[in-house]
Amino acid sequence: MLDIKNLTKVFGKGTVNEKVALTNLSLHLNEGDFVTVIGGNGAGKSTLLNCIAGVFAVDEGSITINGMDVTKMPEHKRARFVSRVFQDPLLGTAADMQIEENLAIASQRGQRRGLGWNVTKKDSQHLKEVVATLGLGLENRMTTKVNLLSGGQRQALTLLMATMNKPSILLLDEHTAALDPKTAQKVLDLTRKITTENNQTTIMITHNMKDAITYGNKLIMMSDGKIIFQAEGEQKQKLTVADLLEKFQQIGDENDRILLS
Repeated sequence: MLDIKNLTKVFGKGTVNEKVALTNLSLHLNEGDFVTVIGGNGAGKSTLLNCIAGVFAVDEGSITINGMDVTKMPEHKRARFVSRVFQDPLLGTAADMQIEENLAIASQRGQRRGLGWNVTKKDSQHLKEVVATLGLGLENRMTTKVNLLSGGQRQALTLLMATMNKPSILLLDEHTAALDPKTAQKVLDLTRKITTENNQTTIMITHNMKDAITYGNKLIMMSDGKIIFQAEGEQKQKLTVADLLEKFQQIGDENDRILLS
């Protein structure tokens, strides 16, 4: 499914601002794996997702998805099989467009499109049925502009849009961090429901140690651009927040954001 081998990414190479973001990193995910990623600020978590999505070109190593080497494939071409939900609910939708229009565009993700498009009556009914699965009542507000939705509703919609065409890889970059605890829990519940039903291969970055343990079947801890700890299956299920905090303390990575999670 996803094979990352010896991945290295350096910013500002050869300058006084040179920063090694990823160092010889390797990771393998099978179809349906859901891995949570934890680590301090600057550990390389978001850089890893950016490399998988094609936002950043890698300096060394390879990325293979479904047996296809995508290492040098541009971001827009990877959109056929890589979807992403960002921390900011404002980034995943077109604010001035209706819910229905956003969903219609998402349904054509990765496909060749012309300049013109419209939502047919048949399409409208199908999209209404799709959004009803969120259980938020948005199916009764299909012509509402997205900028009138709450942050949680918008993030839930973004999650639905990112998974409508069942991408090979779903990237969740702290997608609940900007939400209040109650709303974040609703979005996480939807995340589990959608990824389980779709058998969706998923990588989720989080600073919440409890969420990192609760969700998914695999966990990796990053520091200085490397994977320093991995757990899966029964080993992951037995982990506690105290176990993870102890590992952070062992590597001297005790920033406030981690300790307060």
